[in-house]
Amino acid sequence: MARPFPATRSAAMSEAEIRSAENTLKAGTWAITAGALLFSVLTVTPLVRSVTPAGWDWTAPILPLVVDAAVIIVVQLDSVISRLGGKSGFWPALLRWMTGVMTLALNVGNSALHHDYVGVAVHAVAPLLLIVTAEAGLAYRRAISAALARIAQEQEEQRERDRIAAEEEKERQQAQHERDQATQAEAEREAREYEQQRLRDEREHTLALEKERTARETAERQDRLEQEKAEREYRARLERERAERELAERRRQEERADQERREKTEREERARLLEQQRQAQSAATVPAPARAVSPKAVKQANRVVQSVVMSNEFAGMTTDDAEQALFKLYRAARDASQYPAWEQDPQAQPGGDFCGSNLGRRLGRSDASGRANVKPKFERWYEEYQASKDASAKKELVGVS
Repeated sequence: MARPFPATRSAAMSEAEIRSAENTLKAGTWAITAGALLFSVLTVTPLVRSVTPAGWDWTAPILPLVVDAAVIIVVQLDSVISRLGGKSGFWPALLRWMTGVMTLALNVGNSALHHDYVGVAVHAVAPLLLIVTAEAGLAYRRAISAALARIAQEQEEQRERDRIAAEEEKERQQAQHERDQATQAEAEREAREYEQQRLRDEREHTLALEKERTARETAERQDRLEQEKAEREYRARLERERAERELAERRRQEERADQERREKTEREERARLLEQQRQAQSAATVPAPARAVSPKAVKQANRVVQSVVMSNEFAGMTTDDAEQALFKLYRAARDASQYPAWEQDPQAQPGGDFCGSNLGRRLGRSDASGRANVKPKFERWYEEYQASKDASAKKELVGVS
């Protein structure tokens, strides 16, 4: 009996190569079987005819055909059983050896009866070759079936391993895909967080720049306002100083004018007194009753109210300039007045140079306008003048201190 193929060698051969060898074995077996059957029919028929009764010679080929049919059955079924990987058992083995022995006996029977040993040897070749081929073919088929089964098992195991490897690869790829997705999601989340942080930083930076710009603009505006305020205060101070200088200059001029007027008035008073004395001396030569004269009466006589209203006194001046010129005269008269109250001075009483009616007429207006408008305006201006003069006096005193 042939031994099975080693696993390493069968594994090295492909299934197609093994099946090709099996087909070769099958073809060779059937060729040997067909040759042996034909040779057996031709050899056994004469032997059977020699022992068959007369008239039954035509039955001689039946016996070798029956034996050959048994041989074919044995060979074919052994092939199928070996393919299925099973064992035929006792009776198939008995049938196989019985058919083999019968074929051998029938083939060498005629030569053996004639003591032809050479014929026995010659006619024993085909049966022995058929018997050995049947046994060898059975062993080959079993080895081939085992090899094919092993290859099939190995292929199945390989397919199982491939399937497991494919599943593991799929699981690995799935896990890798899930890890990649998780990594991508984490990267996207980090990117979103980074973008959000960048936007927050950008907004904060923009707000900081805006606050800084606003603070800078506020500081610049505050500096500009303070500078403008300082400039206004400086201009106002210059204007006040200029106005104060002009006022002081006007005051000095007015004081000089008042002094000149007082000196002129004194000279006129002295001249009138001298004239009155001369008139008194002249009248002293004429007797007249003596009459006591009070000092107040004498003083009132010295301040005779005369109309000073002149036509075209402020000709060529505007209304404002005429008012300013007349107010200077009004202010000088008030400053030079010796009366406790200005209204007690004859110049301010009705008919005087600076009463309300004459002030209106001197400006070319009506008496009512002079009393209702000009006189109150001059009084208000005089109060402002006195207030500014007092303030200047206080400022000069502070400067001297």
